Amino acid sequence: MSAHKILVIDDSKVIRMRVKDMLPESNFRVLEAKDGVEGYNLIRSEKPNLIMLDFLLPKMSGWDVYQEVQKEYDLKKIPLVLMSGRKEEVVEKLTEPFEYFSFIEKPFEKKQLLEAIKDAMAKSRKHPQPKEKPVASSQSTGGTKDSAAMAQEIISLRQQVSTMQGEIDLFKKQLRQVLNFLKQRG
Repeated sequence: MSAHKILVIDDSKVIRMRVKDMLPESNFRVLEAKDGVEGYNLIRSEKPNLIMLDFLLPKMSGWDVYQEVQKEYDLKKIPLVLMSGRKEEVVEKLTEPFEYFSFIEKPFEKKQLLEAIKDAMAKSRKHPQPKEKPVASSQSTGGTKDSAAMAQEIISLRQQVSTMQGEIDLFKKQLRQVLNFLKQRG
């Protein structure tokens, strides 16, 4: 069994195979996911040593997968390489410089991929350690804790709606680009 697991989450089989072909065979076991839900489930169950995450995915976007991963220290410390055909899509949601993950723009070459992986490994070590919360303080807040949790959930839901609208707009834009590309080819 290989020592390192790399999870490649991309809806394009070509990209998944390309990444797999660019990695040294003997050192890595490559896991593949074709959508965000499958990818997130594999992150939770397999705890890979590296995540290669496409930004636009079906079922659950790469942005949503990224946000879910950030909620748990054990997951967010996994080195992450975010992939996209268009960097501006990523920068709309996450500002540069990317502190905790690496970014690679598609299409990429082997050298770029290996540099992005090295960069992601170095950046993953920068995550601050989680702070321990005293048990007594959570008991003393009582009803305030419930109100705060509900308010946070409302904020989270509003962010999800906003994110989804942005993704719909990006999807429409990409679809137009694909159609234009196909018209030019045909």
